[in-house]
Amino acid sequence: MYRKITRFLEEWKESRHRKPLILQGARQVGKTYSILEFGRRHYDNVAYFNFETNPRLNETFAEDISPGYLIPILSHIAGQTIVREKTLIVFDEVQLCEGALTSLKYFCEDAPEYHIIVAGSLLGVAVNRARFSFPVGKADMKTLYPMDMEEFMLAMGEEALVEQVKKCFAADAPLPSALHDAAMRLYREYLIVGGMPECVRLFAETKDHILIRHTQDTILRSCLSDMSKYNNLNEIKKTRLVYDNITVQLSRKNTRFQYKLIKKGGRASEFENAIEWLCLSGIVSQVYRAEQIRKPLENYRDINSFKIYVSDPGLLCAKKDLAANDILYMVEEINDFKGGMAENYVHVQLTANGYRTYYWTSERGAEIDFVIQREGSLIPIEVKSADNTRAKSLKVYMETYKPDYAIKLSAKNFGFEDGKKIVPLYAAFCI
Repeated sequence: MYRKITRFLEEWKESRHRKPLILQGARQVGKTYSILEFGRRHYDNVAYFNFETNPRLNETFAEDISPGYLIPILSHIAGQTIVREKTLIVFDEVQLCEGALTSLKYFCEDAPEYHIIVAGSLLGVAVNRARFSFPVGKADMKTLYPMDMEEFMLAMGEEALVEQVKKCFAADAPLPSALHDAAMRLYREYLIVGGMPECVRLFAETKDHILIRHTQDTILRSCLSDMSKYNNLNEIKKTRLVYDNITVQLSRKNTRFQYKLIKKGGRASEFENAIEWLCLSGIVSQVYRAEQIRKPLENYRDINSFKIYVSDPGLLCAKKDLAANDILYMVEEINDFKGGMAENYVHVQLTANGYRTYYWTSERGAEIDFVIQREGSLIPIEVKSADNTRAKSLKVYMETYKPDYAIKLSAKNFGFEDGKKIVPLYAAFCI
């Protein structure tokens, strides 16, 4: 399956300023597969080392971490010669070996001719908790997210439809109604399946929603296991409480995160470490309220007001135990969850495209789901789960801040009216 990370890896390989690359991301997002597939296509050979399946590797990095010492030993362990420029060296689950992470500094300084990519599923958590000697400034970093809507459509064999969607987005021209309906169906399928590569592959092969849900439940169990394995004993219960409560909060009309909904009398001081753990692990992400719409938005974030979104739409629906047909047909019984589900989906697409998102509220209760900086402008984004695109809050925002234009995401076809770019939900990846 095609992953957009491939383009980045190709540019990294050819860069004159290339450093060892740290590829981070949540479990099961396809880091190892993407690296090995890239290595197979662009190098003579790949020397792969996994610190989880081969814990004795740690002994090698405990003695000496200089490239001159490591390369002959790693060549022996891999059973193949590691050649400058022609071999891709891969350290997987690197969070389990402090020495391997620190060695990147010396590969950067003393042996830049060796191409190294390291991957870590819980790198943010491990580094934060174990105080690893992180190679600051001596490594490139990239985060891999679950497959976005475009990658999902390509995996379903819809290359031509993807190109049509991109053209209509650029031209603000409606997609032919039959294609629009087909794309909306794919959007609803994506909400069910999500972007975990294993789930997407199984769905492309079988179209079996029961099998997909079983796979998602397995991934969710592994997330719970990680909470116990890589977390402070006192924080495990709090982390699970927060994680379990996220879907509840997304079902409310006001999706701003509230500690009191986790437990009666809940406070920030009690749960902020648990939220930080979930964010560092890549399982969820926070979106803060912007107190003022000015550049840079980061300067005006309200640290006490935020929303939390799950990193994958499919896992969100699995955690909520929503039936596939209820989502495919958007039945009335899930009306309370439709808005939060659509918001979560859009946030996943924006994050995959590299945006840092914020939301905005007025003193009188108007709310804009997302504000991003796009092409140098601060652009408001309003998300609607259906084709009812009446957006009073967006009108208030536009009258207050007069943006170059606004984006309305809904079930409606492409268009442009009253300074608002109308974008169907399935095209959020185009933003």
